[in-house]
Amino acid sequence: MNAADMQRATQDRDLRAGRADAPLPHGVVVRALERHPDDRGAVAELFRRDWASGIDPLQWTLFENAAGVLRGVHMHPRHDDYFVLLRGAVHVGLRDERRGSPSAGRSAMLHLDDGTPVAVIIPHGVLHGLFFVAPSIAVIGASHYYDRADELGCHWRDPSLGLAWPADTAVLSPGDAGLPALRDLRPHIPPWAGE
Repeated sequence: MNAADMQRATQDRDLRAGRADAPLPHGVVVRALERHPDDRGAVAELFRRDWASGIDPLQWTLFENAAGVLRGVHMHPRHDDYFVLLRGAVHVGLRDERRGSPSAGRSAMLHLDDGTPVAVIIPHGVLHGLFFVAPSIAVIGASHYYDRADELGCHWRDPSLGLAWPADTAVLSPGDAGLPALRDLRPHIPPWAGE
C-alpha cells in the first residue's frame, strides 16, 4: 500500500462504525453488540443462540491482519458467516450475484471499527471481501466446517463488483491474488433460495 492509498484508507477510520455506503444485500444483517466497559476493561457478548440470527456457527476462526490486508473477495455456496471485528478497522465489500434475489446486482461497502462493536451476518451466495485499514483482529463463525470446495471467489479489483475499496493496492494471499474475474465465478453462485 503506497502513502496516498494509506492516507485515503486511514481517513475512513473516523467513520461511524457500521455505516454502509448503500443498502446492504438481502439477508446481510448488522447486529449491534452491547459493550460493558468498566475500569478493568470491557466485556461484550459476541453470539447467543437465542438472538435468532439465522446462523448457528459450528466453527470459529480468528484472523489477525496488518493494515492494508485484503481477504477475498470470497463466496460460499453452502455456509453463512458471522463476522465480528474485535480490534481495528475494516471495510467489508459486499455484492449480491444470487439469481432471483430481491437485491441481485447490489453492491455495498460497510465501514466498521472497534469503537462500536457489531456482528455482520453474511448469507451463503453473497460475495464479500475484507479490507483492513488498520492492524486488526477479527473472528468469523461459520455455519459449516471449513471445506475448500465451499471457498470460491473472484479478484477484488474486478470493476464488475461495483465496490469502491479504500485503496488501489492491497496485501493479498497468493490464492486471493490469483482469483478469476467475476464473470468466471457467476456460474458457480447458487440462486437465491428465498430465505
